[in-house]
Amino acid sequence: MRGEILGLERRRRWSDDEKLAIVNSVGVGGATVTQVAQRHDLKRQQVYAWRHELKSKGLLPPAAETMFLPVEFLETGPFQRTHSSAPNAVHEDHIEVVLRNGRSLRVVADVNVAALVRLMNAVEAS
Repeated sequence: MRGEILGLERRRRWSDDEKLAIVNSVGVGGATVTQVAQRHDLKRQQVYAWRHELKSKGLLPPAAETMFLPVEFLETGPFQRTHSSAPNAVHEDHIEVVLRNGRSLRVVADVNVAALVRLMNAVEAS
């Protein structure tokens, strides 16, 4: 069996500074991990792996602590009680938390706060 070499080897070496610059560019101007990976001709998973690697080396500071903001509940509001099982339906006994990365969590209103904080940190780190 005869094989042919069709192109140059794709393995590249990235310094920690280059990795840090690429990982830190996620979120700048709304750039997603996918967009950053495409821009640098990488796979999304490589950016996540570098993020984990840089955190373990102490080169990437952990995300800022989660802040809780005061919320005022009004008797009347834009949300209507619904009996629909549609995924976007908002129920009175649920709250929606929008995270810095644009993702949102919908949880029951009486969720355990410690569990919610762990969940928010996990979703923001991914």
